[in-house]
Amino acid sequence: MFHRYMLVSAVLLLSLLALQAPLAAAEDDPKVLLFGDTHLHTNNSFDAYLNRNMSADPDTAYRYAKGLPVIHPYHRARVQIETPLDFLVVADHAEYLGVIRTVVEDGIPREGLGPFDRAKAFLGEYWLEGVIEDDEGMAAFTSFLPTPEPVEEAAKNPPVQAIPAAAAMSRTAWQEAVLVADEHNAPGHFTTLIGWEWSSIPGGANLHRVVFTSAGAELASQFQPYASVDSMYPGDLFDWIEKTSAQLGIDFIAIPHNSNISKGYMFGEKTLRGEPYTAELARQRQALEPVAEITQIKGDSETHPEFSPDDPFADFETYPFYIQQDPPPYDPQVGDYIRPALLRGLAIEERVGANPYRFGLIGSTDSHTGMASAEEPNFWGKLARDSIPENKQGQGRKNGATGWSMSASGLAAVWARENSRQAILEAFRRREVYGTTGPRIGVRVFGGWRFEPEHATAGDIDATGRRHGVPMGADLPARGDADAPSFLVVAQKDPKSANLDRVQMIKGWLDFEGQARERVHDIAWSDERTPDASGRVPPVENTVDLDLGTYRNDVGSTVLGTVWRDPDFDASRKAFYYVRVLEIPTPRHSVFDALALGLDPRNIEGAATIQERAYTSPIFYAP
Repeated sequence: MFHRYMLVSAVLLLSLLALQAPLAAAEDDPKVLLFGDTHLHTNNSFDAYLNRNMSADPDTAYRYAKGLPVIHPYHRARVQIETPLDFLVVADHAEYLGVIRTVVEDGIPREGLGPFDRAKAFLGEYWLEGVIEDDEGMAAFTSFLPTPEPVEEAAKNPPVQAIPAAAAMSRTAWQEAVLVADEHNAPGHFTTLIGWEWSSIPGGANLHRVVFTSAGAELASQFQPYASVDSMYPGDLFDWIEKTSAQLGIDFIAIPHNSNISKGYMFGEKTLRGEPYTAELARQRQALEPVAEITQIKGDSETHPEFSPDDPFADFETYPFYIQQDPPPYDPQVGDYIRPALLRGLAIEERVGANPYRFGLIGSTDSHTGMASAEEPNFWGKLARDSIPENKQGQGRKNGATGWSMSASGLAAVWARENSRQAILEAFRRREVYGTTGPRIGVRVFGGWRFEPEHATAGDIDATGRRHGVPMGADLPARGDADAPSFLVVAQKDPKSANLDRVQMIKGWLDFEGQARERVHDIAWSDERTPDASGRVPPVENTVDLDLGTYRNDVGSTVLGTVWRDPDFDASRKAFYYVRVLEIPTPRHSVFDALALGLDPRNIEGAATIQERAYTSPIFYAP
């Protein structure tokens, strides 16, 4: 019975907590667990600035992430993160990087401009001055969005930076930003990773990537971030990364995000150019995109009820709003979601011998406030305007989204040998990372062939896991004569958040007909509940009081763990396994807004409660 392996023991708790101390370790030694955000925008992003983030610059972003109080760019109150981060990537849009801020604050530089561009510069300054004074930033932002047209055709025509001297202003902003990143980088204490966002969105299909490097300012200042004005095709971004890496001797990681609104193109059967995946193209993407973002403010991208009808937790923080002018109704596609993409990757690998979607998982915010805000009661919204409850109800977004459509999410969790740029990038490379929707849930997963129940109560989970198996993100070792793989899984609650409801193992594989199959197994749970005949554990008690915005932590568990063995293993079929950990229900951020406004939380948009969660990187099996 699984209850034997549910752990509330001090032995297990101490073994997991022991991994929190910084360590300089060899590849197979224990790792330190770090939490950070790889996707944070400041006032250098054109859309952030137009939507009233005029003051939260990269320096503000780093200070907030480190736990210092800062001034909010919209309402000007003092704000502070509850639990500081260990690392941060300021990932401002490469398109118009720093341009809108520079135009408003300093004007367009006239050096080298001809008479026509000087006239355009004057008109551009006049227009932006009016936009800022009349608070028309949302309308101005909308004017930058793509118009409805076929995605493949739109991709052939990259946007043009129409503001004179935009390239020169972006170069200056980039040089300043990388220097600020170096100033705040403190190995062993707080790591700044230099990066940006490539924001390709042809025909409203979100193909955005965050790109970051382990290099410092000296090397990063020698290139200008690749932007969608250079090309809308992901393959061209990949080629640029490979070329720049070779030229400068530095490493990059690209992270796709918001696949949930990609119109099926993020994880398609073919490339955006319509090319079928070859082994070479698949290996290139696998090497440059070892990790995908599974959750963030603009919704959750794990799966959708249409693709996972037997998963009772599939309908979670769904964000059905495309980023374009006159958007069509939301139409989820297989290529939009992580779990179907992992399955599609297995099918492509069957055909060509390589898997373009063999990635690990992280979460991050995509906040445009300059504040890495993913704490439910301390959430400052997507845009600076969203920071006050009065603005959550509309905000004039043409796609129908509101501040309450947004999710207070997420975080990237990294098992690294130390808190440094190189160590964090190495962890991304080997996919020993996972994502949470905000809470700092600690999760350890090891897969192998010889784990036994007693290993779940070992004094050193990390040493035991590595001795008998491989960590999250890795490939299962050779099978030998074992009948089925076994997995050592331990999850610990965030000390400042809710108790844990359950731990689940999600398995995906292809059957003999090549059909994608998935199954969700409840493998550890709290409160002595009994699974039904199908093995499904009933819901945990919901203790949320919507009238007060509170919950009780007298249900659920502080630690859950087990050794689970796949009961349906077929040694001839490729498969992946990842873990999902759920908290007990707690109030969603919209509840706190409703109560502050004197509204009944039951009557506002969206769910009133949320089960925060963590998603680990998969462990892969191949015959």
